Amino acid sequence: MAKHTLAKNIDKHLNETITLKGWVYNIRKSGKIWFLIFRDGTEFIQCVILKNEVSPEVFKLKTTLTQESSITVTGVVQEAPSQKFGYEILVKNIEVIQIAEEYPISLKEHGIEFLLDNRHLWLRSKLPNAILKIRHEVSKASRKFFDERDFTLIDSPMFTPNASEGTTTLFKTKYFDQEAYLTQSGQLYSEAAIMGFNKTYCFGPIFRAEKSKTRRHLTEFWMIEPEMAFYDINDNMELAEEYVSYIIQQVLENRRKELEILKRDVTILEKIKPPFPRITYDEAVKILQKNGRNFKWGDDFGAPDETLITKEFDKPIFIHRWPAETKPFYMKRDKNDDKYVLGMDMIAPEGHGEIIGGSQREDDLDLLLERIKKENLSEKMYNWYIDLRRYGSVPHSGFGLGLERTIGWICGIKHIREAIPWPRTIVRLSP
Repeated sequence: MAKHTLAKNIDKHLNETITLKGWVYNIRKSGKIWFLIFRDGTEFIQCVILKNEVSPEVFKLKTTLTQESSITVTGVVQEAPSQKFGYEILVKNIEVIQIAEEYPISLKEHGIEFLLDNRHLWLRSKLPNAILKIRHEVSKASRKFFDERDFTLIDSPMFTPNASEGTTTLFKTKYFDQEAYLTQSGQLYSEAAIMGFNKTYCFGPIFRAEKSKTRRHLTEFWMIEPEMAFYDINDNMELAEEYVSYIIQQVLENRRKELEILKRDVTILEKIKPPFPRITYDEAVKILQKNGRNFKWGDDFGAPDETLITKEFDKPIFIHRWPAETKPFYMKRDKNDDKYVLGMDMIAPEGHGEIIGGSQREDDLDLLLERIKKENLSEKMYNWYIDLRRYGSVPHSGFGLGLERTIGWICGIKHIREAIPWPRTIVRLSP
């Protein structure tokens, strides 16, 4: 009996008879020979069907098989230097599992809304398939990075009783007889966890009710959030640049083929190694003003501002020491000038914007209480968080990396909705 294998592994079975199970991607016909492009989710392989090598019934399948029909192919693996993968299958038999109806996504250009409406089918195509394999690589590399550095994965809840970033971008929901919110960040819970585990990270979906229709925004996205006891802002930035460099090197090492499918210029990614440039907020403002941008000190940077700033660098950059009034209550003030906080953002080059936001956290009980009061937040609601400063408070820092923005940058894609299997935006809730 022929060995069942995955298409990506056929190079290990040269001149052997194997069986593949998957789908028809395309068919080309030519007299006494026809070609079937087969896919099984791991690779696209050309299968060659010669009239004198198969039964008449199998040869006639060239007239009945349709795009996305499910099949089992048995044949001999042979070298094919002209093929991208370097191998092909000389078919001996094809068994039909199901003849697919006329497939709505043909091998031609389609509009983006049509493809998003058919996202459940579009995932089978080469481009989204490549992007999501790179997403898998980034997720796998992230876990490996933190696991190898003695971090403990501590999952944070999706339902929370309070906000972490502010109340204007929250999804509110009924939680039995209480009100709850979908989480904006796992940070506050991670701050609690590090007191028991020293270094932790959480990795899960985040929800932001921002009414933003830009190529950088989703209402549901994934975040990787490490938190570290005894880390200051400089330790925080060092870890962040080491982490981003690591995941890019893993993608370059393991997903070159997918980057080629996306036509990504890998020479840009190959430069991404520490150290990354570090500039203060004030220095970033000067860059904007030098380039003729009318920017008011104290404002946050918009997408055009971030793009302009990063044009002066060929790596991601850190912007640190932000105006305190622009940042959340939990960020620690700079002891040299308390109008600034010890916050830092990492901005990706090529117009992809902020991929990391983080800070050194306020560890002083009195100062934290003062900030909560100043921002008219409920001390009772944050009482558990305040407890962390009552019982063994230590300097600590952390950051969050937006998975989709990072993947969008690595892949060089235009909109981060392509970087998640099922995008959720202010105008899209299906499929």
